[in-house]
Parts: sequence; structure tokens; C-alpha cells
Amino acid sequence: MLWVLLLLLAWAAAGTACTRLCLAAVRTAADEGGTDTPVDVRQHELTLYEAAFLSGGPRRVADLTLVSMAQQRRLLLAHTGWATVVDPRGRDDLERAVIGAIGPEGQSRIAPLRAAAAAGDPVRGIGDRLVSAGLAVPEGARTSVAAGMRQVRFAAVAVLALGVTALLAPARSDLPSVLVALWFALPLTLTLSCLAIARVEVHPYSRWASPAGQRLLGTLSRRTAGGDDRNFLASVAVRGIRAVGEPELRAAFAHREPSRRD
Repeated sequence: MLWVLLLLLAWAAAGTACTRLCLAAVRTAADEGGTDTPVDVRQHELTLYEAAFLSGGPRRVADLTLVSMAQQRRLLLAHTGWATVVDPRGRDDLERAVIGAIGPEGQSRIAPLRAAAAAGDPVRGIGDRLVSAGLAVPEGARTSVAAGMRQVRFAAVAVLALGVTALLAPARSDLPSVLVALWFALPLTLTLSCLAIARVEVHPYSRWASPAGQRLLGTLSRRTAGGDDRNFLASVAVRGIRAVGEPELRAAFAHREPSRRD
């Protein structure tokens, strides 16, 4: 009977995907509980770079560095998508990494510059420190949980497709269609329930910040009102480039190289 074979495939897809997601969630919880000491959010004050990492990851840190240097007129970010060094002396490791990524010519496209700065050792060091402090989600946990949820979604669609195929199969047997549908409803219910539970359990985690990191970000967000330079940079750290009000500066980050045809 074809529908039985399709049902076995449905159960295999649902069981494998749900098992993978459950194991990933268990590892994430173990990593969160494995920090050496609990984080006291009242005693830890985030730097702007740390806030940027917890809000948007390595790329947000690179963007914050570029905006900070441009605001201090030590880096020129043109609306055409080019970055030009004005002051070659970096004030910290991240700024020196940006200047080094630009190269000796003093000019670089902004898009590859952002990617190089985000992948540099200074940004990686910030992430490692935040993970050790229990403020950031470990990289393996981020990727494994996200991949597990994608696989469960795919399994739910596959179970639904297999069920429809079984119902439309010409030579099914004398078993009523309602009973066949109920058999396929079981693995479908498993996948949907697993997704619902994962949404509740994984919800306290963002892609980058742990629950403790999110609490710290909340205190920083409440202090970003105002017009001074630090509050502006804090807004960029938390919200990204959309917090930049200058049209030309925003255009510099949004610029895309026009496609070329030979």
C-alpha cells in the first residue's frame, strides 16, 4: 500500500527534524547555564561596541566603528560607496582594523570594508568576551537552533505534501480517506507542536544576545534619548544604520555597485 510507505516517510522526516531541534535546544540551555558566574546586570555597563554586537552582531560593530570615525571627521564616507582615510591613527583596535582593511592607498569600497572589519580579530574578541560573561549566545547554539527550526518547518511541509499525495493516490485501499488523513495528522501535529514549543522556549534568546544581554540592552536603550554624540552612537549601536539621520551617510551604506555586462 502506497499510503503506508508515504506515512513512514512522513514519520521519518518529522522524527528526525524534531529530534535535531530538541538536541539543539538542550545544548543551548546547557551553554547558557554553564557560565562560571551569574551576570549581575546592575554591575556590568556595556560599551558601545558590546551593545552593537548584542544588537546586531559583528556587522553592527563594523557599522558603528565606521559611523563613529565618520562623525569625528577621521574617515570620509561618500554617498557613492567609498571610504577615505582622513586620520590614519586609529584610537582602538577596531579603528586600527578598519584602517588596515582600507589598505595603504587610503581608499576602499564600503561594502567589502564592512565585511572585512566584521570578520576581524577585534570583533571576534568582543564576541568571545560576551559569550564568556553569559551575555551573548554562543555561535554554535545560534546556528544549530536556527537550522533545527528550519528543518522542522521543512518537515511539516513535507508531511503535508506526503499526506495530500497519499489521499490523491489512485490505488490506496479500502481505508476511508478520513482515516488516512488522521494518520498523517499525527506526524504533522508533532512537527507543529515542536515548532510551537521551540518558539516559547527559544523566544527569550535573540540571535546574538542572551536574556541577560537583552536586559542590559534594555537599560542602554532607555538612556539613548538626547542629542549628544554618545547618545547618537548608542542609537546606532542598538538600532543600526537606520538611526543615522544624515541622508548622505545613510546613502553611503546603502550604495550598491552597479551591475556590469561584458
